Amino acid sequence: MNFDILRIQSQYLKQVVDIHIKAFPEFFLTFLGPAFLRQFYKSFMEDNAGIGFVAIDIQTKQVIGAVVGPLAPQGYFKRLLKRKWWAFCMASLAAVIKKPNVIGRLFRAVFYRGDTSGHAEGLALLSSIAVSPDVQTKGIGAALVHAFTKEVKQRGGKGVFLTTDTDNNYKVNRFYQRLGFSLDSSYTTPEGRKMNHYTLIFSGSDSRKVQPHGE
Repeated sequence: MNFDILRIQSQYLKQVVDIHIKAFPEFFLTFLGPAFLRQFYKSFMEDNAGIGFVAIDIQTKQVIGAVVGPLAPQGYFKRLLKRKWWAFCMASLAAVIKKPNVIGRLFRAVFYRGDTSGHAEGLALLSSIAVSPDVQTKGIGAALVHAFTKEVKQRGGKGVFLTTDTDNNYKVNRFYQRLGFSLDSSYTTPEGRKMNHYTLIFSGSDSRKVQPHGE
């Protein structure tokens, strides 16, 4: 199918949220609701270190996929927490009332800063990628990841990292491996969820070039 990859903009947010919900019906961020997801995706438009793209069906002009993440995770989420804590609190209120014990997981999920051990310095975090279930396996996800990594490289990043589920997630793990990501570690979350940690290091990169705007 024919599609364009464009930078994420406010007019696309509702469609992006709808696609996320359809693509990840049982996931935690979906449980937090549309209002929360809107704030989450919107944040990558409001910070200079945010990166976000959408895939647009050329024929229907509809959003069919999206990818977002920060160039510098540590500084990005620190600023987001300072600026938008009230918006995220209000957006997640219904979910917290329904399940008060989700508060800790909420902060870990949204304000995840990535690997802080040191070897991930200079790497951007691919926070979320969602493709409409109706058009998966048509190269849209790969095109979105390519746009994301290209932007990171142009802005001085030395690579990209991400996490995804270990169990019952073969296709997604193979997807990232085919795109050149390397599995460098695995871990288990406090909730018992097994995760794989992938990195893609650009050849000839220099982490000193990274410009985490707004620090």
